[in-house]
Amino acid sequence: MGTAAPKWRYTQSECLAAYEKTDRLPQLDPYADSIVRHVLSEENGINHRHLALESLDEAFDLNPDALHARFLEHAPALATQAAERGLADAEQFSSDIDAVIISTCTGYLCPGLTSYVIERLGLRSDVQAFDLVGQGCGAALPNLRLTESLLASGGARHVLSVCVEVCSAAFYFDNDPGVLVSACLFGDGAAATVWSTHPSDNKRRVEWKAAESLIEPENRDTLRFEQRGGMLRNILSRQVPILAASCAEEVLSKTLDKHGLNREDIACWVMHAGGREVLRAVRKRLGLEERDLRFSASVLRDYGNLSSPFVLFTLERALAEKAPGGWWWMSSFGAGFRCHGALLEVD
Repeated sequence: MGTAAPKWRYTQSECLAAYEKTDRLPQLDPYADSIVRHVLSEENGINHRHLALESLDEAFDLNPDALHARFLEHAPALATQAAERGLADAEQFSSDIDAVIISTCTGYLCPGLTSYVIERLGLRSDVQAFDLVGQGCGAALPNLRLTESLLASGGARHVLSVCVEVCSAAFYFDNDPGVLVSACLFGDGAAATVWSTHPSDNKRRVEWKAAESLIEPENRDTLRFEQRGGMLRNILSRQVPILAASCAEEVLSKTLDKHGLNREDIACWVMHAGGREVLRAVRKRLGLEERDLRFSASVLRDYGNLSSPFVLFTLERALAEKAPGGWWWMSSFGAGFRCHGALLEVD
């Protein structure tokens, strides 16, 4: 595994100060203004966010060209940095990689990010390359299911899987509460994992055992991006915490039933957080203790909502802090509305 985040880190109070002094935003009504101040000044589970902004004043460069330039500069760099760390951790050379899969939703490039990462890493010219877009915060699990298929089919022995988001390239401000909450919660980062049919013997073993997904198109409009004025505008509705918790429970129960397991058999929970209220709703619905979701809560505290890389940052933290081995549950959810889960066996 390997993760990466921009070197610029800001506290929520610093973000509030930048908001209060800027004159570059459209005029917000009093209720919208109060939302920004409340989210940035109250305890919401986030202390810091890493943002691809040398100065917070850049957050208010709200034009399509500036936002695209930010994604083009930082998404390939973050993805490559995470991938380099993942390869080093896996003790693999670039030439060993047979396939690379990259997921993102916060910008669009053609050719996609794989072209840039292949070049920067010096991957083989015959490497299989897959660019996955439009899956939002839940993208890590679909990415890994494709990884699983490539390994199981014999089409690859070593697969590099990357999720990268430059959420600061998708900032938007208007009077919609969901838009404003999104601007106050999301951070930038990338995570890479290397999966192999023959993993190293001197590493802690993480084995992919099973996965399930749930897609509810009828709830598509509760959480998605739309294009407005040439920019991405995040739609985030009040129903998301309850919807996420309900879907997470359904995916979990289906998987456990298939494999004759109970929730008590799960030794470690690796969950996408979304935000403090989402994490609370998931914990309540799954009947978990606060300690069970400590790794998700700590990543949220240190990075904010990273979108698709979040669940992989959480997995890395659980491994680094030597969570007990056994059955682990990893789950992500996001635009669509989609929810995914994977059963891992960790030694």
